[in-house]
Amino acid sequence: MSKKIILLFSLLVLIACSEKKSNKNLEITGYIKGLKKGTLYIQKIKDTSLIALDTIKINGDSHFKSEMNIKEPEMFYLFLDRGVSNSLDNNIVFFAEKGKINIETSLDFFTSDAKITGSKNHQLYEEYRKVVSRYIDQDLELIKKRIYALKSKNQTQVDSIDELQKNIIKSKYLYTTNFAVNNAKYEVAPYVALAEIYDINLKFLDTIQSSLSPKVAKSLYGKKLKKLIDERKTAEGK
Repeated sequence: MSKKIILLFSLLVLIACSEKKSNKNLEITGYIKGLKKGTLYIQKIKDTSLIALDTIKINGDSHFKSEMNIKEPEMFYLFLDRGVSNSLDNNIVFFAEKGKINIETSLDFFTSDAKITGSKNHQLYEEYRKVVSRYIDQDLELIKKRIYALKSKNQTQVDSIDELQKNIIKSKYLYTTNFAVNNAKYEVAPYVALAEIYDINLKFLDTIQSSLSPKVAKSLYGKKLKKLIDERKTAEGK
């Protein structure tokens, strides 16, 4: 009987240990296909500089895991130090928030292959970038045409292309404003305003700011947006 009691007690201890919860509010897991050796850094921007929040050594196992506490949703960066390679494809941007986030990618196409799940803010950010990339592609095509027009000294065509580029910028700014207003209960809203349209007419930034939910308005990016608006109003005498 005593052996059965000891066995049962041991089993309960094992179950309790396996069910022990982490005291961290963010768990980041991932897998990098093809990576056998290297160093991963989870970083964020603080006072205009990137700081490392965690360092993960990869040696044989392509899986990784990191746990930490965060106060609120914030843009993070997963940086890969390949050691012997000088590849520029080494940084993945992701919107971190409390909970579990998973990042899967490959060594060969570290940034473009990245699939990130578990963050609503990041999901919305990806949807935003998908649309904005179309404006970027259109502008790149116009830049090529403008170079040819300049070489051939076709000023009429240059002027026409300049006008088209201005319209693309207007479309991008309008889309960004609408995106931010429509997603005002998520921290991604003030983030895209700060990152993409900080120089837009103040009335649009005011519209975004006034549409933010109380929680988002008090967030890191919500407060930064308010600060930007106040500084611009002072500088522009408004």
